Amino acid sequence: MKLSIIIPIFNEDNTITEILRYVQSAQYPLEYELIIIDDASIDKTYEKAAGIQAQSLREGKEVRLFRNDIHRGKSVSIRKGIQCSQGDFILIQDGDMEYDPNDIPKLLEPLLQGEADVVCGSRFLKARHPQNMTLLSWLANKTLTRLTNLLYGLSLTDMEGGYKVFRADLLKALRLRSERFEFDPEAIALLARKGVRIVELPICYRGRTVREGKKIGGRDFIEAAWTLIKYRFKK
Repeated sequence: MKLSIIIPIFNEDNTITEILRYVQSAQYPLEYELIIIDDASIDKTYEKAAGIQAQSLREGKEVRLFRNDIHRGKSVSIRKGIQCSQGDFILIQDGDMEYDPNDIPKLLEPLLQGEADVVCGSRFLKARHPQNMTLLSWLANKTLTRLTNLLYGLSLTDMEGGYKVFRADLLKALRLRSERFEFDPEAIALLARKGVRIVELPICYRGRTVREGKKIGGRDFIEAAWTLIKYRFKK
């Protein structure tokens, strides 16, 4: 059994070295591979990731690094990573420090025990208002989660949480088309339509500000909502 950790990155010069080392230091209950997709960064992100890859390969760690020719969007990078993955399970890891890789092993447990097909990490099961999350982000997350539950008959607390682990065969069978930040609503909508078993577990979270590099905004809220509505009624 193997876990594929897909890390889409774009202009994460300040955090990429730290997060890659942090991901590699976690204790996983199975083999893992790192698949890094650089979305045509214009800072030193790619060069730093290449340095980490070279050192990791010398240490016998499985790390693959790809780079998009032009900036395409986070979801495009994720789709590329999914295509390249060789694991039985797939997790998406952001290139910043908002999520704690030490939470990953516990998210794997329901999958390894055959009790779930998808495990979603919820920022709201540990705290009503997660650390550093702005009021607008809190409202957007709550609204999108309620919309998801209403449309698909789920009982999630955090649809947009960045940590989700999928059975690879289920994820690869989806016809994903999103390009920017719609991967989460698209994947959850399509999988919910298939009736897969979705479990939530609490995770740690420390949000970052736009000044610190956060890229998601109001346009992405609208696109996420439209994605949820579109797939609910699309045949």
